[in-house]
Amino acid sequence: MSHEGIQFLSREEQQQRERDEARASQLSRQALTPAKVRVLVTEGTGMEIDWQDGHRSQWSFAWLRHACPCATCVEERKNDGRQPGQPKAKPSQLLPLYEPPARPSSAHPTGRYAIQFQWQDGHTAGIYSWDFLRRNCQCETCRAESRQ
Repeated sequence: MSHEGIQFLSREEQQQRERDEARASQLSRQALTPAKVRVLVTEGTGMEIDWQDGHRSQWSFAWLRHACPCATCVEERKNDGRQPGQPKAKPSQLLPLYEPPARPSSAHPTGRYAIQFQWQDGHTAGIYSWDFLRRNCQCETCRAESRQ
């Protein structure tokens, strides 16, 4: 819940934020600096980053779209109790509606600290910082560490 720039967090949210901050503080500058960024729009598969510390991360476009770090998406996920990358629950309907796969129409660097996508659904507000992406690496090793 937020009001005029003030954010009230539950105990669990505060603990998660502290864990995230502790993990982020453990990452070196090289761990947060991309050596090579590949946005695989033509293939439609996602994004890959080779970090200067030798680690390699990759995300699907669906995960990236569902993990949008803009304030609106973060608030919506918080209200639904979802984690970054976790899709919205599908309404139970007799005939499910077709939903096109998440795919950006373009991607642009934002300074030296982030990347921003223009999604085909029209959403453009999310700025994906290198820190956010590294902390949300989807490789098996990083996912196992975040579960602990």
